[in-house]
Amino acid sequence: MPLSLWLSMSAICIFGAMSPGPSLAVVVQNTLTGGRAQGVITGISHSVGIVIWAALTAGGIGLLIIRQPALFDGMRYGGAALLVYLGIRSLRSTAGTTEALQTQTGHPSGNPIRDGFLIAIMNPKIALFFLALFSQFVRPEAGMGEKAVMAITAGVIDALWYMLVALMLSHSIILDRLRTRARLLDRLFGLILIGLAVRVAL
Repeated sequence: MPLSLWLSMSAICIFGAMSPGPSLAVVVQNTLTGGRAQGVITGISHSVGIVIWAALTAGGIGLLIIRQPALFDGMRYGGAALLVYLGIRSLRSTAGTTEALQTQTGHPSGNPIRDGFLIAIMNPKIALFFLALFSQFVRPEAGMGEKAVMAITAGVIDALWYMLVALMLSHSIILDRLRTRARLLDRLFGLILIGLAVRVAL
């Protein structure tokens, strides 16, 4: 793949990873409730889902989602259900973020591997993003190796971004400021996730 094309594709992937949405909300929440390690793990597991979507889309399977609306709807509603579950878990938390922020290491309230991977793999809009992106960069003569490079690039960029988010939020100065608002953050993230679920479903 020509370097110019790879750089252009990477730039778009960076902006895509930085765009706010369900994935960012889950990484932030897991970082606040479980600390730096849980946030980083969530980001890495999310990137695995990204690599899968990117690989499937680059290979042409992403077209199946466009041609099979029932499949798209099923995945959309599945993703919405996951967001509702995560939102309710946050709203019902009696300590959650508050307890985690009062300790040095925090006590995870969820499974970061599961949360990160599922929030990515159950979001069909990610497939649509890569379908639109790769339609501009997949060359007719591109082999499996080149497509693999594209998928891995997207995954690495995604992982680096969310790891950066986790590292920034787990900094002691930022945590000190969040401690006084911990209970409010639990409720806020719960509402955000449920709101995003409604948006995904509609």
